[in-house]
Amino acid sequence: MGAKLGGGGGGKKFDLGQNSDINVTPFVDVMLVLLIIFMVSIPVATVSIKLDLPPAQPPPPGTIVKEPTFVSIQRGGTLFIGEQPTTLDGLSGDLARILAVPNPTEERVYIRGDRDVRYGDFMAVMNKLQEDGYYQVALINEEL
Repeated sequence: MGAKLGGGGGGKKFDLGQNSDINVTPFVDVMLVLLIIFMVSIPVATVSIKLDLPPAQPPPPGTIVKEPTFVSIQRGGTLFIGEQPTTLDGLSGDLARILAVPNPTEERVYIRGDRDVRYGDFMAVMNKLQEDGYYQVALINEEL
C-alpha cells in the first residue's frame, strides 16, 4: 500500500538537483537603487558659487613694500624682534618702536619659534601680544 506522490515515472522527471546558476536579481536591484541614489545626490554635490575674481597683480613700480616684522622665540624664552633682542615685558614697546607707524597694533606680526621652544613660552608671547592689542598675528612654519 504505497502512495505515489508527484506523478508517474521513476522520480527523475522532477528531480532538480543542485542549482549552480548565480541569482543576479538581488544584485541588479541593489545596483539600480545605488544608481538612483547617485543620480539624485551628484547634482547637489556639484553646486558651486561662481566668482569672477580679478587676476593677481604685482604692486606698481615705486611702491614701497614693507618688510614683515618677525618675533622669534628661542629655547629658554629668549625673544628677538628681527635681530634685536627684547624681553616679554618690553615686547609691545619695542615692537611699536620698530614698526614706527601711528597705529602699530594694526600691523601684521609674524611669530616663529625654534624647534625646542616650550609651548608655555610660545603661548606667553601670543597672550602678551593679544593683551597689548596685536590681533593680526601670523605663525611661521619653515621646512628644514
